[in-house]
Amino acid sequence: MSIYLPHFSWLAATAIALSGITTTVAAAELKVLSIGDGDTIRVTGPGGVNKTTVRLACIDAPEISQAPYGNDARQALQGELAIGAEVSLRTKATDRYGRTVAEVMVGTTNINQSMVATGVAFVYWQYIEGCDRETYTRLKNEARLKSLGIWAVPGGIQRPWNYRKSRKAGSGAN
Repeated sequence: MSIYLPHFSWLAATAIALSGITTTVAAAELKVLSIGDGDTIRVTGPGGVNKTTVRLACIDAPEISQAPYGNDARQALQGELAIGAEVSLRTKATDRYGRTVAEVMVGTTNINQSMVATGVAFVYWQYIEGCDRETYTRLKNEARLKSLGIWAVPGGIQRPWNYRKSRKAGSGAN
C-alpha cells in the first residue's frame, strides 16, 4: 500500500539535511535568497518556503570587520552566487547556531573550493572532516603561491578564527 504525500520529497530532504548526514539536495529545489558574508548564504525551497541559513563547510572567510578582506570575500561569494541561482547542498552538519553546514554546488562547481582557489577564504582545518582534504590543500597552496587575495600579504592575514577569538577576549575584558 502506498501513501501519496505531495510534499514528502522536500520534507525528507530537509530532514536528512538537518540530521547531519551527508546528502545532496537537488538544485531545482533550492535558490539563493541572500549572501550574508564570505561564508554564509540563505536559501529557500520550492515556492519560497523553508528558508535556511547555510554556513559554507570546510572554509572560513575573513570577517566583514577584517577590512578589506571580509568585504572582498562577500563580494566574491556574490559573484559566484547570484540571487535566485539554483544550488545544491552537500550537507555535513548543523552547527550550534542552527545553520546547515554544507558544500554549495552550482552545477558541478563547488563554490566552497572556488572561494579557497581565488584566495578569499581559508581552509578551516578544524572542520575539514567530510570534505576532500587533498583538493582543499592543493587549492590553498596554489592560491598562496600565486599570492591571491589573503595570500597577497606575506604569511596571509590574521586567520578569522583567531580574529573572532581575540575580539571575544577583548569584549570580555571591558
